[in-house]
Amino acid sequence: MPKAFARSIAAPQIDLHYLEYGNPEGAPVFLLHGFPDSPATWAKVVDRLDTKRLRLIVPYLRGTGKTLVRLTEHISGQGTALASDVLTLADALGLERFHLVGQDWGSTAAFATAALAPQRVAGILALASPYIQYGGKTEPPMQAHAFWYQWYFNTAHGAKVFAETTTNFCEALWKAWSPNWNFSKQDFAEAATAFNNPQFVAIVLHYYQHRYKTAPSLPPYAMGEAVLGVRPAITAPTIFAYGTADACNLPQSSEAQAAWFRGPYERIALKGVGHFPQREDPKAVARLIERLLQKSA
Repeated sequence: MPKAFARSIAAPQIDLHYLEYGNPEGAPVFLLHGFPDSPATWAKVVDRLDTKRLRLIVPYLRGTGKTLVRLTEHISGQGTALASDVLTLADALGLERFHLVGQDWGSTAAFATAALAPQRVAGILALASPYIQYGGKTEPPMQAHAFWYQWYFNTAHGAKVFAETTTNFCEALWKAWSPNWNFSKQDFAEAATAFNNPQFVAIVLHYYQHRYKTAPSLPPYAMGEAVLGVRPAITAPTIFAYGTADACNLPQSSEAQAAWFRGPYERIALKGVGHFPQREDPKAVARLIERLLQKSA
């Protein structure tokens, strides 16, 4: 396993912690984890990549690990907030262009970054969560059923239960979303340490409440949200990969996506994989990263 270097940057609005692997002069690639997860999700992928020629930057997303939003008016999980953290970290590291690899919330962050700063993003590998669900149409009943937790978080009772049972709730989501994956207690426990962040619950709830408009868009992110609201086309070369056994974002949710991409776009099925491709089939995900780098060279 390549050595991980724990680092951090302090920006006016956020203290952002991240891991770094590989060659500081190599091609920069951000690996963005989802909910509920941590940078540990990428460990077996990193182990399969050529770190002699890559610079792998693996942040703790806002609300996880030691990453803390400094200003109350910035405590948000909306897409623009996630993208702003990517850009803040890239700016602090002096990276003008970079590749983005993301799963779940990490996919949301990658697409939002590419929509808001297209000149910065050299390519995207998105896992599990598509850019536009169902081609912009209303989700069918089975998807609404799979998203029960999102509706639950939009109720006072659901928010209270999540706050009181955070770790158990998240473990139940892992089990439900990847029915073919027998993850170890150690795998989950390692990820769950990242949930011991005083802002984790608030940011998770805002992410899902903002999605369904029961929580407001916060003023610092208003301009970005106006851009994302028109669903701009993604110009960066993009590979989207989904698990055929994903019980969260159902496989059909990522159909009819090509119209939203102006650059090269591929949609790839990972047979038998659930919602966490990077954990369930890290070899396939590492191959897709290499493929993206070749496509966007």
